[in-house]
Amino acid sequence: MTIVQFEHRPGILDLGWGHPRPALLPLAEWSQAGAQSIAAYGWQALTYGHAPGPAPLIDWLCAHVGDATADQTFVTAGASHGLALLTQLLAEPGDTVLVDSPTYHLAFKIFTDHGVRLVPAPADEHGLLPAETAALARSLDAVFLYLVPTFGNPTGRSLPPERRRELVCQGLTVIEDDTYRELYYGDAAPPALWHLAEQDGVIRLGSFAKTVAPGLRLGWINASPFLVDRLTRLGYVHSGGGVNHSVAMTMAAYGSSGAYAKHVATLRERYREQRDALTGALGTPPPDGGWFVWLPLPPHLDAATLLPVAERHGVSFVPGTAFYAGGRGGSDRVRLSFSHLSPADLTEAAARLGPLLD
Repeated sequence: MTIVQFEHRPGILDLGWGHPRPALLPLAEWSQAGAQSIAAYGWQALTYGHAPGPAPLIDWLCAHVGDATADQTFVTAGASHGLALLTQLLAEPGDTVLVDSPTYHLAFKIFTDHGVRLVPAPADEHGLLPAETAALARSLDAVFLYLVPTFGNPTGRSLPPERRRELVCQGLTVIEDDTYRELYYGDAAPPALWHLAEQDGVIRLGSFAKTVAPGLRLGWINASPFLVDRLTRLGYVHSGGGVNHSVAMTMAAYGSSGAYAKHVATLRERYREQRDALTGALGTPPPDGGWFVWLPLPPHLDAATLLPVAERHGVSFVPGTAFYAGGRGGSDRVRLSFSHLSPADLTEAAARLGPLLD
């Protein structure tokens, strides 16, 4: 009986899945929060919800992020849902969207499902190049730029502070996927583009998939009040009310009780241990946050060619080409996830992969 997305393959330690470690999901605490929500709000927790999201969650969320107001917040069924809604509102079939290079690969189909054309933004080893990206956007009349600037997928790196400041001054519409912000393992994350832009031109996506559980299908959009109002008027929302209302109400109870803060603190400790197990065994620099290691390959190796060899040795990964629009780049890199496996399994996975990199 199939229940979950993850597909276990016997004998393979799979570093390709960007999923949480099952043992770190807050089963008891989430169950308790659900009971608290029902006790506090009764039938209101189980009926159609307020279009932008229920006030208990939005109020807690605005206090938590500290740089958004209720009229700038729309609750979604996760970051992917938010990205699909924004693409629906902002783009028409045939429009051009710029994407970071590399970036979150599963966003590509969300865009192309809406008929848009994807163009890689100029970037170097430190990340996106703001002035060059703005010039390209103007030349192509691109409708927006999408990027994951903080502890990004797949690189684990963050866009440098000076490039953040430069980017928000370029006059672009930017969709900032801020999914990994709270998963830092040293210093706190750099300021969000949304924060630096003072909400002008930047739309922020947030999610509880990495900090609580992906099965919640719960996240949010921070945007101008005008755009939030447009979201509330979509037929999808008008018909069904606020998105994922009962889970949103449970999240409000979970957050306001203090359980969320304790859980995220625990996650930082555990994911730091997992990160260190993998990077220590491979002898590669650890990322400052997120879930991924962006591993360079020796010049004589190609990621796609290496994959079947690695799987015959009991370890798997995602080839770097997956993270470039059109597969135009990344053959010299692989993405390794340290989120899903235990430290012992990660050490063993590195022991299997390491000799193949010689």
